[in-house]
Amino acid sequence: MAAIGNIRKHGTLLIIVIGVALLAFILGDFAKSSGGSREVNIGQVEGEDITIMDFNRQVDLNIAASKQQQQKENLTSGEIYRIKDETWRYLVRNVIMEKEYEELGIVVTADELFEQIQGVNPHAQIKQYFVDPNTGLYDRKLIVQYLQNLNNLPPESKQQWLQFEKFIKDDRLRTKYNSLISKAYYVPAALAKLSYNDDNTTARITYVAARYQDIPDSTVTVSESDYVNYYDENKELFKEKETRDLSYVLFEVKPSMKDMEAAKKEMNDIYEEFKTTDNVARFVKLNSDNRYDSSWKTEGQLPLQIDTLMFGAEVGTTTKPWLENDEFHVARLVDIAYRPDSMKASHILIAYKGALRANPELVRTREQAEKLADSVFNLVNNSKNIEALAIQFSDDPSVAQNSGDMGWFVDGSMVGPFNEAVLNANTGDFTLTETPFGFHIIEVTGKKEDIKKVKVAVIDHKVLASNQTYQHIFAQASKLASENKTEAEFSEAVSEGRLNKRSMPKIDKMSSYIAGLTNPRQIVRWAFNEETNVGDVSEVFDLEDMFVVAVVTAKSEEGYPPLSEVKVRIETLVLNDVKGEKLVEQMKANNNDLDKLAAEFNTKKVNVNALTFNSRNLQGFGQEKEVIGTIFALNSGDITAPIVGKGATFVVRVDNMAKAQDKESYAGTIQGLTANFKQKVDQDAAYKAIEKSLDITDNRILFY
Repeated sequence: MAAIGNIRKHGTLLIIVIGVALLAFILGDFAKSSGGSREVNIGQVEGEDITIMDFNRQVDLNIAASKQQQQKENLTSGEIYRIKDETWRYLVRNVIMEKEYEELGIVVTADELFEQIQGVNPHAQIKQYFVDPNTGLYDRKLIVQYLQNLNNLPPESKQQWLQFEKFIKDDRLRTKYNSLISKAYYVPAALAKLSYNDDNTTARITYVAARYQDIPDSTVTVSESDYVNYYDENKELFKEKETRDLSYVLFEVKPSMKDMEAAKKEMNDIYEEFKTTDNVARFVKLNSDNRYDSSWKTEGQLPLQIDTLMFGAEVGTTTKPWLENDEFHVARLVDIAYRPDSMKASHILIAYKGALRANPELVRTREQAEKLADSVFNLVNNSKNIEALAIQFSDDPSVAQNSGDMGWFVDGSMVGPFNEAVLNANTGDFTLTETPFGFHIIEVTGKKEDIKKVKVAVIDHKVLASNQTYQHIFAQASKLASENKTEAEFSEAVSEGRLNKRSMPKIDKMSSYIAGLTNPRQIVRWAFNEETNVGDVSEVFDLEDMFVVAVVTAKSEEGYPPLSEVKVRIETLVLNDVKGEKLVEQMKANNNDLDKLAAEFNTKKVNVNALTFNSRNLQGFGQEKEVIGTIFALNSGDITAPIVGKGATFVVRVDNMAKAQDKESYAGTIQGLTANFKQKVDQDAAYKAIEKSLDITDNRILFY
């Protein structure tokens, strides 16, 4: 049964691969854009639809798995968005790879899947989840037992198993696909030799560099044609997604001083009742933001404000309210006891059908278990040999490993009835108690020295903004939105009102981040609505604990922006190119004399002793691929013509070119190149290349 718990606990480990889901909201902007009459799919891959129903189904599964794994009733908006994003990528991949597998004839047979799940050497995830707690090793009997009991499990557990099984099948398909590509890779000996030479041929060089930064910008003239030429030659570098630029004002909703005073008064009233209430636990439940904590605390475990006080006070002592991080707290000392910090015990567990974590094959009823526990308790009392009887009778899976000895455990760490049974008995005593796991025959084998512990009830009360405060802040935001309909009016109002205007450039349509905002997707969707134009001011957006008013300041369509939009970005680069060409002409006169060049440009010669073709950087300059590439086309004694680089114009002398020595075999190089290729395949290089080449329509912005 521990294996079942593991699968449930680690459900989201499979999220990215399995995919999962959430209901999309086909409302508002979607209804407008679709006309409300025709179905719009969430996407297409080469004409094949990804329906919103399939998407939602997968998202629902993933959300359920994530909640179960995190033990949370609800997920944050950020978590839900990430799940949707992962689901989209998963569904796109499914469409692409199913076609690939079909065309290549890659399948996983029923026999293969059986071997991956129940075979001698199953999938790694099976080995991870179905582990014998006594040995820490994979136990095939556990997976067989789990599958035999599958129909008795709740529907959500069965659904989770089907997803887990699909993950194993998909992973096997991917392994076969990657293996097919990797094994098709062939490295000819000539290519291996070339690669070896690139790594092992070394050049010793001397160079002179005239840096662009040393030439005043005023000494060169940049023409429009220089900009055009640079733009045309590097156009692919400027290709952009469709984006929007926004300016926005955030109106944060915080408690006012009036709210703080009201909360303080409320907490003082709670304090007066708290001092005298007879039912502390119920009072905390009714008045606190957090649950009642009934655990025993040692000195140093309580909040700093009350720790010393509570360990020197009498039962019933109640602190006056204190404020910390917009939250009021009040505490009452409920009980004082001297208890051992740690205890030691051995036990025999008599479980029954339906008990917590009981073996699913167990048929013993609770009544039968109780009678058996009484009988075993008498045997233990008479023989005083709990270890031998534990091996014979205990249903605890760890008994084979420890003969029932639970070792030392911290007070409060065991299930409540078990902990109290050990606490209330003396060392050497035998006792019988029932817990949700079944009946326990216990021998208390040790207790540490008693220390002072306290039980403290704490009421936490976060100060929230009142409705009046919300309305006041909303009115401020609404005034900005309703009275200013253009970007100019918006900016003027912000300036006059001394508001804090923020800006966010280059937001793409699936962005989930705008600085300072929580879950800003509704703002992004508004900005990309076909009816929203540059200069439009939004209505008030109600986010979590804040209101936002935004204005679209720029719109960029997908593709290549015009030169006018990138001119400022490339100004320095174009300027350097012009300087470089000017330097080429100046350096030609003394091209063969590095000393004269160094003197002319007020610089020094630089020596580099061991440069290879695959070197990333040139000493003193960083990446200079053009320069390094030119050097390795030369021989010892050659001097280059002036080379226009990124940071300077260079003249280089090759003092020595030490060629790599020929080898009888380049098997090691071939092995290395093959391993590098396989690593790229395993990192999805093939899939990414295919995905990039396909026509993929993404309509997600219409839904969320």
